[in-house]
Amino acid sequence: MKPNIIAVLNQKGGVGKTTRATNLAHALVLEQNRVLLVDADPQGSLRDWNEVNRGAVAPVIGLDRETLPKDLAAVSQDYDTLILDGAPQIAKLSAAAIKVADLVLIPVTPSPYDLWACADLVDIIKARQELTKGRPQAAFVISRAIRNTKLSGEIAQVLAEYELPTLSAMTTQRVIYPSSAADGKTVFDDAKDWTAVAEMQAIRDEVYAILQPQAVRHVA
Repeated sequence: MKPNIIAVLNQKGGVGKTTRATNLAHALVLEQNRVLLVDADPQGSLRDWNEVNRGAVAPVIGLDRETLPKDLAAVSQDYDTLILDGAPQIAKLSAAAIKVADLVLIPVTPSPYDLWACADLVDIIKARQELTKGRPQAAFVISRAIRNTKLSGEIAQVLAEYELPTLSAMTTQRVIYPSSAADGKTVFDDAKDWTAVAEMQAIRDEVYAILQPQAVRHVA
């Protein structure tokens, strides 16, 4: 069966793409999914993270060229889900990831700069959707939100202007996300911050719902 391909993209750096990708991958692995993480960013942050943990969470490969669709076809047979960590500011690589994806997740922080930076990426996604009857599906996911602040409360309204959905699930500003990443881990490894674990489980479950009827869960 063809694996589901989830691309985590934003052409602005520093929005938490790699952190979202690694934690989502671990959340899926814990549900018995066979997950392959694909580093499509020449900067190689995902590969660096994997070097620290020695492949403990999920296998990671680097495919950071425009031949991504062809390259993925050669390595995807043994997996249920592929998660692509995309490159910022490289439109051709983003377009290649969008071409193969079933779902594009766009992490954004509650910052006007993040909101403005999304415009070009959204245009690429919509152009692809027009050619392929709505594929890939796409949704924003809010990262590092600060609860009960005016900006966090308004961000979903601003994102609605792009006419793409925003996940109800989000991540809040918590030390565990960057600290676990620095150790080559995810929030699931130590489970010291149960709120962070619950946040990533909620994102995983919402991804499940979006990808239906394509079953993401692997049945052993």
